[in-house]
Amino acid sequence: MKATIWHNPKCGTSRKTLAILENLSKVDVTVVEYLKDPPTKDKLAQLYRDAGISPAQGLRMRGTDAAERGLPDADDDTILDAMVADPILIERPLVETDKGARLCRPQDTVLEIL
Repeated sequence: MKATIWHNPKCGTSRKTLAILENLSKVDVTVVEYLKDPPTKDKLAQLYRDAGISPAQGLRMRGTDAAERGLPDADDDTILDAMVADPILIERPLVETDKGARLCRPQDTVLEIL
């Protein structure tokens, strides 16, 4: 099985999720450091759709200026545009497999799509 993780190596939850993926021999993992290589707006929208959440639910509030910018109450397009322009606004980690996508908070959520 192939899995792609949008990863921040400074995030403990992201590191724990990656460790789960790497410790399973059946998983071929692609790691994307999303702060350096952010997903496109279309890809991000697709990930949230596949995860069954809205862009607002995937918005990182902690350590960002999302609230000051009014993003929690903004429409999906505005949130996605802000995330693409400033990827620190993307809550992590996002993982995608052929079984779907998940925002893996907590990290064990990744097991739902393996």
